[in-house]
Amino acid sequence: MIEIVDVSKYFEKYPAVKNLTLTMNEREVFGMVGTNGAGKTTLLRMIAGILDCDGGKILIDGENVRNNPAAKGRLFFITDDAYYFMNATPEDMKTYYSRMYPGFDEQRYIHLADSFGLDRNRRISGFSKGMRKQLSVILGICSNAKYLLCDETFDGLDPVMRQATKSLFAKDMEDRGLTPILTSHNLRELEDICDHVGLLHEGGILLSRDINDMKLNINKLQVVFETDEDRAKLEQLLEIVIHKEQGRLHTYTVRNTREQVSGALAQIGTVFEELLPLTLEEIFISETEVVGYDIKNIILA
Repeated sequence: MIEIVDVSKYFEKYPAVKNLTLTMNEREVFGMVGTNGAGKTTLLRMIAGILDCDGGKILIDGENVRNNPAAKGRLFFITDDAYYFMNATPEDMKTYYSRMYPGFDEQRYIHLADSFGLDRNRRISGFSKGMRKQLSVILGICSNAKYLLCDETFDGLDPVMRQATKSLFAKDMEDRGLTPILTSHNLRELEDICDHVGLLHEGGILLSRDINDMKLNINKLQVVFETDEDRAKLEQLLEIVIHKEQGRLHTYTVRNTREQVSGALAQIGTVFEELLPLTLEEIFISETEVVGYDIKNIILA
């Protein structure tokens, strides 16, 4: 488990992260979403021990990461723009990381590099951005680190490579308890892989929720009522977050379970009714509006 307790980080007098408290559980894919400047990369760098906190603490399995090589050894950080040694080849980086991580799996590295079509003896400086990202993922997976910190990891990968990367994460989660922590500015990118998502804004956490819990307790309903009295009764029975009206068609986002919505509908007359699944984007819009933020302006613009 990674525990972030009242953490702050300033660059000169400007706060990049402010009094942030967050827990990331083992064997779950944790996704952090936010615009550029929201504090995602700074937070990952503090978790990895690259940056020190100006306030608060970060614990890796109960141990403070600061000046703690043993705690840092449980982490592998895949940066948005990975640094490689000058004129290095993948083989050079494999040698380096195999010394840094005693559990580095060299045979698997060879298998994955060849499967991804990477020339292990070619200079990395000649690789495309996508190829460099692929190499970073392979090195991270083969390090056998418990926690994989991924900063915009899917950016630059084509759809086939994105799916292959997600499959690698899923396999290692099942086989050895890997815990991936992903950042993105795109909610849609994380929707099909994350168990838990946190929304960062201006260095703070607006929302941190389990995706399944969110999806179970909030739903979208489209309905055409028989009478205005039916409409009024339904609106009394449900906890409505968002209501849109187009002609006779009413669309509601409600903070109720599907069973509660079905029970309410059974008490009124309708011409048409349909319960629809919400996207993660729609869920975040509704949840953040409740706490006074318009996510459409924060992250979806």
